[in-house]
Amino acid sequence: MSLLEEVVLDLERHWSQRDWDAPPCLYALVRSTELRAAEPELAEQLGLAPGADTLAALEQPGLPEQAAVEDALATIAWPDTVTGCALVIERVVLPPDAEQEIPDDEAEAAAFAAAHPRREDVRMVVGVLRDGGRHSALRLRRHDGDDEILTGPDLVPALSDALAATFEPDEPGRAPER
Repeated sequence: MSLLEEVVLDLERHWSQRDWDAPPCLYALVRSTELRAAEPELAEQLGLAPGADTLAALEQPGLPEQAAVEDALATIAWPDTVTGCALVIERVVLPPDAEQEIPDDEAEAAAFAAAHPRREDVRMVVGVLRDGGRHSALRLRRHDGDDEILTGPDLVPALSDALAATFEPDEPGRAPER
């Protein structure tokens, strides 16, 4: 199992202990060896064992609630010390046959999805590395409390792409590094 798979599954286990309906949460992924060298006290607080080479997930300040997550991610650029990033987010998923019924208006579409009798609430943990590695874990709310999760590198390609773009070279209009 890769370091990215391990950290994504660790985040999923951590979030499976929480209540649903949480706002999105962004994490910087940093190699534990580098974190230990730069911030030994923080590494100690996080319980990072000396000599172990893992990825530490460092929770970032909240994403703006007014903007779409993808729009907020487009403003982020990470410093070179950040090896990757991960996002935990919940979404409502509708069956494919309901897609044609979704209203064009964003507020109406949200209300339609929330009231749909076959809606599924899903929690997604999506992680990417600067070198292109990707991994995701998905849990349906109806499987909360059991070990049934989906995992794989390309389960949420649009979110993976948005996270990977935070490692692309600076572009005009991009916010400064976090």
